[in-house]
Amino acid sequence: MEERLQKLLSACGVASRRTAEGYIEAGRVTVNGSVARLGDKADPARDRVEVDGKPVRPVGEHTYILLHKPRGYVTTLSDEKGRRTVAELVSACGARVWPVGRLDLDSEGLLLMTDDGELTHTLLHPSHGVEKEYLVSVTGDVDAALPILRGPMSLDGVPLAAAGVEVLRREGGGRACLSVVIHEGKNRQVRRMCAAAGLEVRRLKRVREGTLALGELPPGRWRRLTGEEVARLRGG
Repeated sequence: MEERLQKLLSACGVASRRTAEGYIEAGRVTVNGSVARLGDKADPARDRVEVDGKPVRPVGEHTYILLHKPRGYVTTLSDEKGRRTVAELVSACGARVWPVGRLDLDSEGLLLMTDDGELTHTLLHPSHGVEKEYLVSVTGDVDAALPILRGPMSLDGVPLAAAGVEVLRREGGGRACLSVVIHEGKNRQVRRMCAAAGLEVRRLKRVREGTLALGELPPGRWRRLTGEEVARLRGG
């Protein structure tokens, strides 16, 4: 059955759909010896699809990893600056998995990693509005910030869905711990929202994505998702 190349490449575990589009645009993908273009389709049962001259084959079973990303690691498979990457933490999982979304260098918490391009697309596409919950330690005037955080906000000129923000505890000295629930995944979104509301983020930890919760998994450790967890992430 013919499929668009970016969908086929993600299903075969080569890369996420978005990254696969970049491979195609860069001329790295061929179908039966001809350089592919965006919009091209192929049938893996009939056509020879290659990336960088290496044939693409369907994967038997996908791998799904829940990692507790520690602070000090970058959310990427390799880093030109030589910084520690999340790929190092899951190198023993037996598959080439990529991160679904991002957590910046100074943030920690739940990070899903997989070789399932379709699930990656589902979780990242804005139309699906997958909730992400963060525990955020802040300093500043929380009472003044709450109406701003809960009200209409935009980043880079794009309106954001209303965030769910609750005060979990107050620690004195203008310090507090917030629960912040968002529906997008823009770069440093929660930190930028807090800054716009006059708060300084001291620590940020993602504890939930969709139906998947971090639980008691220690920093730097990972586990495989159960079939039931994967089905819930898919909406099943």
